[in-house]
Amino acid sequence: MKKRIIVGLSGASGVIYGIRALEHLARMPEVETHLILSEGAATNIAVETRYALEEVKELADVVHNNANLAATLASGSFQTDGMLVVPCSIKTLSGIANSYADNLLVRAADVVLKERRPLLLVVREAPLHKGHLELMARAADYGAVIYPPMPAFYHDPQSIEDILDQTIGKLFDHLGLEHRLFRRWGEGRDSRGR
Repeated sequence: MKKRIIVGLSGASGVIYGIRALEHLARMPEVETHLILSEGAATNIAVETRYALEEVKELADVVHNNANLAATLASGSFQTDGMLVVPCSIKTLSGIANSYADNLLVRAADVVLKERRPLLLVVREAPLHKGHLELMARAADYGAVIYPPMPAFYHDPQSIEDILDQTIGKLFDHLGLEHRLFRRWGEGRDSRGR
C-alpha cells in the first residue's frame, strides 16, 4: 500500500521548498501525494518562481480545493501517513495552533494532530516576535514538529537546490521516507571535512 503524504503550501515566502518536495515525492512510486494550496501560495508561486500553478498541481497525485471542508482530508477516517506544511505562514501556524480550521489546509493539519500522525511545519518568518514563538510552542505541545528552513553546510552544498534538498531530506526522515537528497554527517568526509 502506498504511503499517503499531505503537502500543504501556504502563503509564506519560500514556496520553492514545497515545490521541490513535491518534485522529489513524485519520483517515489511508493508515495501518493495530496496537495492543498492556499491563495497566498498560488500568488507566491507566480511571484517567486518560474513555475506555472498548473505545473505545480501536476506534481501531486491528488489536488484538493482549500475551501472544501468536506474533502477526504478533513476526516480522520481517511488514513494518511503525515503532512508537510511547506512553507508554513504565521497565519497558517496560528490557525493550526488555535484549532481554527476555516480552510482545508488547517483542518487537514488539525486532523493529522488529533490522529497522532506526523505534522511538520516549515515556518517561514524572521525575525520572530514572542507571539510567533508562543504559537510554535503551542503547536509543538500538540505534537507538531517545527522545522524552520535553516540551511546546514556540513554536506558541502554546491547549489541552491543542494540547500533546499538538505531541508527536504530532513523532513522526509521524519516521515520515514528513504532518500539520498544530501550527504549525511560522516558520509564521505572525516570529522575535519576532508
